[in-house]
Amino acid sequence: MIIEALAQAAGILCFVTANVIPDHNTRFYFVGIDKARFRRPVVPGDQLLLTARLERSLRGIWRFSTVALVADAEVAHADMMVAPEAGA
Repeated sequence: MIIEALAQAAGILCFVTANVIPDHNTRFYFVGIDKARFRRPVVPGDQLLLTARLERSLRGIWRFSTVALVADAEVAHADMMVAPEAGA
């Protein structure tokens, strides 16, 4: 669930980075994940803070560095790759 949340954070950053207002016709596709690591368990009641940062854009693939924190301690991280729909 944490990796899914990080992917969603990267997806939101796609819209912001591309200066696109999301609607039912706008799509960005999740195309890959690298270097996913879990550092410690997250338990009910923990507040999860998600961050995503655009690292680079190469040949239509955007690479984001994502991190999940609980109480300023990293609990998970991953590099996410996202691509806009062709023609977008």
